[in-house]
Amino acid sequence: MSSFYRIVNKTKAEPISRKAKIADSFFLRFKGLMFKKAISDEEALIFYNAPSIHTFFMRFPIDLAFLDKKMQVIRIYESLNPWKAVFCPKSFSVIEFPPHRTSQKSLEIGDILDFEPIDPSRYL
Repeated sequence: MSSFYRIVNKTKAEPISRKAKIADSFFLRFKGLMFKKAISDEEALIFYNAPSIHTFFMRFPIDLAFLDKKMQVIRIYESLNPWKAVFCPKSFSVIEFPPHRTSQKSLEIGDILDFEPIDPSRYL
C-alpha cells in the first residue's frame, strides 16, 4: 500500500499539496503519471533517489521540484511539456505537481519542504 502525505512549505508555513503519494514500488515509479488524463490541484507524486524525470507518454504538462537531502528546493521546472526529460544530479527527491502549482504556491529555490503523513483511508 502506498503512503499519502501533505506537502508543506516550512519556509513559508503554507501547504502545497494535500494528497501526495510516494512512488514506493517499482510499478509506481515506472508508471508515474503516464497515461493519466489529468492531475488535480491538490495531488502530487513524490520520487526518492530520482535525479531525473521524463514526461514520455504523458498527456499534460507538470511542474517539478527537485529537493536535496535536507528537503531544500534546488531546482524548479514549471509546466514541463510531455515528451521531455530533465536531470538534476544533486537531487535526492523530486515532486511532480499539476501545471503552475509551483508559481501558485510561490515555491522558490531554497524553500524547505516537509512531508506530513496523512491517513491513507481518506483516499481509498
